[in-house]
Amino acid sequence: MIHIARRLSGPQLRALFIAALVGLIAGVGLLIATEARAQPAATAFASDRLSVEVIGAGPDVILIPGFASSREVWRPLAERLSATHRVHLVQLAGFAGEPWRHGDGPFLQPALDELARYAATLDRPAVIGHSMGGLSGLMLAQQRPELISRVMSVDSLPFFSVLYGPQVTVETARLYAEQTARGMLALDEAAFRAGQQQVAIGMARDEATRAAMVEWSVTSDRRALASAIRDVMLTDAKPRLSTMTTPVWAVYASDADGGAPAAMADAMWSREYAGLPGVRLERVDGSRHFIMADQPERLNELVDAFLAEGR
Repeated sequence: MIHIARRLSGPQLRALFIAALVGLIAGVGLLIATEARAQPAATAFASDRLSVEVIGAGPDVILIPGFASSREVWRPLAERLSATHRVHLVQLAGFAGEPWRHGDGPFLQPALDELARYAATLDRPAVIGHSMGGLSGLMLAQQRPELISRVMSVDSLPFFSVLYGPQVTVETARLYAEQTARGMLALDEAAFRAGQQQVAIGMARDEATRAAMVEWSVTSDRRALASAIRDVMLTDAKPRLSTMTTPVWAVYASDADGGAPAAMADAMWSREYAGLPGVRLERVDGSRHFIMADQPERLNELVDAFLAEGR
């Protein structure tokens, strides 16, 4: 996405950005056999903003999917961690078939409030989030640091609209955000699916994973997608980075063959997380946006180190 953006401008770049944000979806867990799954534990937590599936026993880990994603994106990692951890698989309302009841109202902060309410029932969980889920984890650490122990942000930025350029602010992004939300609502199903099929190519290397991504996206409520994308584009978590005390690992992708070149990815993540004291930046090569699908073994290694450091 980044390496393509540097060659485009104007309407082309705006179209790419819209497509890329819409494309922050997942479904690799669709490929995991049902019989291999750990049996989920019931949870008494009730919310119209999210649901949670719990598997395993041990220290608490919350896994948050990204834009339009199903919790299934985390299924392989969750099942692996469940041998030693109690894993909490979040599903955000409106995404991947989860019901949405809030029209075109705000998405991000109400979901964060419910995540905080859930985290308060646990023993200072570690939080791992992908893309928009990574932004959510970062903001949860900023707003309620007493509730969580540490955050891993997977291919996520504190302010996604910098993909327009490092000079972009919340105010200059506002017009694009509104246009993006309106455009998403206006697309018919065939056009939306076709667009997602194109976007998925740049999001993951594996064809089966790409196909699964599209299904999660087209089964999402379009009103929820529009609300979420508007909120994400207008949310800048960078000003509060310098005040954070929660340990943060920022894991990001690099792919010389169709993804972000290493030097460009390094420059962007270093610049965007520069204000966060003690942040640990980890690049994963040979991967596009969905690192858990493209480089699962490497991500497993990083997650193990991340969780071990918190003991």
